[in-house]
Amino acid sequence: MENRKLLKKVLPYLVIVVLAAIARIIPHAPNFAPIAGLAIFTGYHFKNRYTWAVPIAAMVVSDFIIGFHSTVPFVYASFIVMSLIGTYMKSKNASSLIFVSMVSSVLFFLVTNFGVWAVGSMYVKNMSGLLQSYTMGLPFFRNTVLGDLFYTFSFFYGFEYLRLLADRKNLLGKPA
Repeated sequence: MENRKLLKKVLPYLVIVVLAAIARIIPHAPNFAPIAGLAIFTGYHFKNRYTWAVPIAAMVVSDFIIGFHSTVPFVYASFIVMSLIGTYMKSKNASSLIFVSMVSSVLFFLVTNFGVWAVGSMYVKNMSGLLQSYTMGLPFFRNTVLGDLFYTFSFFYGFEYLRLLADRKNLLGKPA
């Protein structure tokens, strides 16, 4: 019985990590990825001090397949902050999700392009090089925004749909 309770508690985390890692691994448009939506979702729903571990776990799992790179600390840090942003969300209505998703997209853009400039060798280490790094990142920003919006809404409303379906089918052991 105790193992069943633990499985019921841990299974959603594992499923989310695996699905997000798979979505990141399968062919997709550059920067159209699920991790920001996952970070916001877990921050909102799980609200504990380890909420950031779910999107980071998905990143680590998929990075073992895709490969690690020098800007990983910047990428992971941006997702940790997104999880924290999710914990402070007061509502999950559409306007809140759009706002938080957009803030997360801008955060990711600023942090990761700074990381490319700071640790890479593509740009000179002055203000001109930093601005060039941001300029060169602009073509990827559109997909970041679209992916963050798509996956944020998918996680939030997909979860609600599954919750309603489970309640309706009495899968959670609640009285019908």
